[in-house]
This record gives sequence, structure tokens and C-alpha cells, in this order.
Amino acid sequence: MKTGIIIPCYNEEKRLDVNAFVEFIQSHNEFHLCFVNDGSKDNTLQVLQDVQKQAQTRVSIVDVKKNAGKAAAVRSGARYLFNRQDIDYIGFIDADLSTNFNDFKKLVDTLHNNDNLSLVYGSRGKGEGQIERNLFRNIFSKMVKMIVFLILGLPIEDTQCGAKVFRRNIIPVAYNRSFLTRWLFDVEIFLRLKKHFGSKAIMNKMYEQPLDRWVHVDDSKLGMKDALQIPLMLINIWFSYTVLSIFSNTLEAGKVITLDKINVINSSNIEIAA
Repeated sequence: MKTGIIIPCYNEEKRLDVNAFVEFIQSHNEFHLCFVNDGSKDNTLQVLQDVQKQAQTRVSIVDVKKNAGKAAAVRSGARYLFNRQDIDYIGFIDADLSTNFNDFKKLVDTLHNNDNLSLVYGSRGKGEGQIERNLFRNIFSKMVKMIVFLILGLPIEDTQCGAKVFRRNIIPVAYNRSFLTRWLFDVEIFLRLKKHFGSKAIMNKMYEQPLDRWVHVDDSKLGMKDALQIPLMLINIWFSYTVLSIFSNTLEAGKVITLDKINVINSSNIEIAA
């Protein structure tokens, strides 16, 4: 069992905890780190290459030349890891480690121990863990949560937590098509899985697991302008997936879906256009 972890990175030169990533990957042979440099304008790529030097065979770098947003970055990492035959599970966490490795490993353990599950995702709204978030983000997240609940029609507490892990065979369903938005791809993933499995069956294939710890780190890449656009983005998602049903042909239940490969520059670095 090997798990690939996607870490989307945009201008992370000054806040990436290099030591934490190096210590983790050097002591966990069952994991593979896949950093996606999302068109960073600083020296993020150099920092990632320094991490890679500490564990050449267990760290990959996907270098996206033009910034395309977290959704596209995570999808690029998923496409790459899916085409590696040594990866059984594929997940992602945020570069600031707001969800730490201990919590992520627990998500993987839950998925590994239950063959019926296809997706395990963290939740900041369940349990009694250490959850730190400023007042504005707390109020805003509750508003977004209400809109998302109406769109999904599924009893999900926290769709936007940046820690999720998928069983390999479900990756094509979740990531085959490009996402409509740069940030709200989690909602799109749940809609795709709901359409593929059906409203009732999907809840038996997913598990929402409370995090023991989650801390909002300052210098978020989601600015105020982006935040104010979120309600409109959610309406666009609802209209596209529900009214237009533009993904009905590719997400039919039982249909075989494949992901295109990313060109490999060498054994551990890949470069793609946005």
C-alpha cells in the first residue's frame, strides 16, 4: 500500500515548512510526495527541489508554468500519480500543513481498513479537536456551507477541508474533466461522485472524519475579492451540473474513464503547461 500526497504550491518560498516535509518523507516509505508548483513567481520551485534532494525516489515535482489555481494544480497532481503503478491511494493537503501529517495518516488508515470506502475526507466541524480559525472566516464558512448543502443535497459537514484521500480507482471519476472554478473544486468532486454512484450509494462510499487539529495560517492565497465571488461561483456550479448537466456523458455509472498522461522530463520531475 502506497499513498501519493499532492501538495499544491503557489508562492510558498517563505512559508513552506521544509523540515516538516523532509522529516515526514524520510521516515515514511509508504508515502510519496507530489508537489505541484502552480506558476509561482518567487523561488518556490527551488525550495521544492531542495526538498526533493532529500528523498529523490519519494518526491516528485509537477511544474505548471502559468498559475491556474488550486483546482487545476490538484488535478495535475492526480493525473500524474494515477499514471504511476506504485500508488494505491491519492490524496491532497495544503502546503501550509493546516492539516498535519498525523491527521492525514488517520484518513489513509480509515480508507485502507474499509474496502467499501472510496473517499475519506477531513472535517473541521465535527469532533472536539483543536480547530483554530478567525471570526470572519468562521462566519463566512458557515454561509458557504449553507449554500453548498443546498447544492449538493448530501449530509456533508465540511466539503472544503483541504485534506482528502481517494482510492485509486475513483480518481478518473473525480478528476477526468477540468474544474469550473479555481477554488471550489471540492464541491464539483462531490457532485461528480454523486452523479456516478447515485445519491444513496455515494454516502456509503465516503466517510467524513473529524480532524484532531486544524489551524488557519495567515497569508492565505484566497483574497477578499475571491471570497466575495464564492456565492456566484457556487451558483455557476449548481447551474452547470444540475441544469445543463454538461458532464452527463462522461460520468455515466459503469463507464470506463481514463486520464491522459503527463509528459515526464525525468524520473521525478515533470513539466506541464497550464
